[in-house]
Amino acid sequence: MLTKDEIWNALEAVKDPEIPAISVVELGIVRDVAVEDEGVTVTITPTFSGCPALTVMANDIKAKLREEGVERVAVQTVLAPAWSSDWISAEGKRKLKAFGLAPPRQHGGDIVMTFFDVVACPRCDSKNTTLQNSFGSTLCRAIWTCNDCQETFEQFKPI
Repeated sequence: MLTKDEIWNALEAVKDPEIPAISVVELGIVRDVAVEDEGVTVTITPTFSGCPALTVMANDIKAKLREEGVERVAVQTVLAPAWSSDWISAEGKRKLKAFGLAPPRQHGGDIVMTFFDVVACPRCDSKNTTLQNSFGSTLCRAIWTCNDCQETFEQFKPI
């Protein structure tokens, strides 16, 4: 049986199906790992309760841990507390930016959902950007355009 630390390290290789540049650990989806005689239980919290990638993430977690030699793996989904973009690690935010997604700002739970915030372009770092649509390819993203480099990009919303 793997140790708890070895399982956390293995889970770093499980990528988010919608943003393959970032792991489910870096995204803050993996909340806990429990190692017991009867197997391993991984607790996850999706970015939102209707997340269409939830089943894929659970299956990828199970497959990775079985690949690592864990025979019995359970994935438990919990919705409370609700996932927050504050749970994305610093490395995860760096990878989001490198992937072309403007990372969310840290809000510490004190958030006012306005779209008047300045969002820096992940490509050229310009803050001369314009919101095009408050809903992007998924509910947790918004679409922006950089007025300097003329690139359109998505922002991972602070939630």
